[in-house]
Amino acid sequence: MASAAQQRISPVFLGIAAVTAVAGWGVWTDFAAQPGFATFLFVTGAWVVSLCLHEYAHARTALHSGDISIGAKGYLTLNPLKYTHALLSIVLPVLFVIMGGIGLPGGAVFIERGRIRGRWRHSLISAAGPLTNVLFALVCTAPFWLHALDGVPVAFRNALGFLALLQVTAAILNFLPVPGLDGYGVIEPWLSYSVRRAVEPIAPFGLIAVFALLWVPELNAAFFDAVYAVLRSLGVHGLRVDCGLDAYRFWQGAAGPVCEMGG
Repeated sequence: MASAAQQRISPVFLGIAAVTAVAGWGVWTDFAAQPGFATFLFVTGAWVVSLCLHEYAHARTALHSGDISIGAKGYLTLNPLKYTHALLSIVLPVLFVIMGGIGLPGGAVFIERGRIRGRWRHSLISAAGPLTNVLFALVCTAPFWLHALDGVPVAFRNALGFLALLQVTAAILNFLPVPGLDGYGVIEPWLSYSVRRAVEPIAPFGLIAVFALLWVPELNAAFFDAVYAVLRSLGVHGLRVDCGLDAYRFWQGAAGPVCEMGG
């Protein structure tokens, strides 16, 4: 098992969490001089926190499934710089949020699969990450589906709505049974050896192929229709999501007056 030092929470993660909390307070109280910038910091910080928790879930599940090398790799510290590559793990997902308002799956933890016995354990390790996004989405939308919005400022509702969209998109994309994504990792242990060998060379291109397909207008529309349908089922009106995105992109100017309305 991992030692206490190997499981000590990283100051980097604590710093990101602190910035997220302060920015969230700024959005809630409208204390910030630039509320749009506060929304940007809050959502970006919370998104990075969720990326860390996603990878931590993979690592923790792998540790308890038999890969005792996880601790030495720093995966249990929640330090985003430990997850494969800072560019792929953090920078690209944040850029995709800024450019497209979509939750790009982040970097990965390297798991020594040979140490793990049992197909169910392999599947659970792969599922643990996107299940964390599902849990994060439920937390973000809790005020909506619990009908507990009284006292929640509109700006904070908008920020939560947009953050929930990121979590839902990340969960859906990660659960796709495409080589290179967690969804394929869930089913891979149940495939024949010949199929796994045939798929292995194309695995690095799976995520690229998914995003290439999302550039097709019809597929993009169908994808976001599904995302917004999930959000509606959780009580989040599309207006809250769109207004949250407008506030997040504060450099584009103020959102319209309709975004100041409750609901």
